[in-house]
This record gives sequence, C-alpha cells and structure tokens, in this order.
Amino acid sequence: MSTPEQPQAGTTTEPTADATPAAPPAAEVTDEAATAPEASREAEVAAVVDPGTVRRAPRYKAFFWIGALLGVAIGLGLGLYLVFTHDPSQGVPLFKPGVYVTVVVLATTTVTTLLAGLVAVLLDRRSVKGR
Repeated sequence: MSTPEQPQAGTTTEPTADATPAAPPAAEVTDEAATAPEASREAEVAAVVDPGTVRRAPRYKAFFWIGALLGVAIGLGLGLYLVFTHDPSQGVPLFKPGVYVTVVVLATTTVTTLLAGLVAVLLDRRSVKGR
C-alpha cells in the first residue's frame, strides 16, 4: 500500500495551493519588455504635443535653394555689369574677366545662401516662441 506522501506509479498529483506558478514563456517576456518603453514614450509625447496646434516650421532646404539661385542671378548680373562697364583707359587693365565674374558670383551666392538660412532660423524661432 502507498502512503499519502508517495503516489503510486502511473497516477498524477494535483498541485497544492502553495505551489508557485511557472514562468511565462520567453517570447511573452520580450514582447512585454518591448512595449513598455514604447508606451512610456507615447505617454511622454502625449503630454507635450497639443493636437490642436500646428507648428509652422520653415523648410530649410527650400530656403537654401532660393538663396543660392538668387545669389547666382544677382552675382551674374553684378559680375557682368562690372566687366562691361570697366574702362581700360583708366590705367588698370582687366586681364581675365571670367575670373572676376566667377568670384563675384561665388561671393554673392555664399552671402545670399547664408542670409536665406538666417531668415529660415529666425522664422523657426518665431514659430516656437509662443509655446
């Protein structure tokens, strides 16, 4: 005969109330761990973002392109004007007019591109100032 502490062969024992539950599978643990930081990030973003207001930030690429194109146009105009209005009888000859035009175009393009970037930054700061 068997005692209550020793079950017979082929029979199953039922768990007692003080038995600890088995650990969840590893896949469930990683899914929960992955969603916990995402949920906290979403909560942080939701606390900061107001869906009723839209931030009207400038597009920097467009500002730089407009500044560069304006610089090329202004530089070509100014460079060609300086070359064609030069009077060689004043004693200073103009040996390579292409170099003068190139330098003027590069200088005006640099200046206008930087000014366009400055305008974009100022507009960006203005869009954030009211927050």
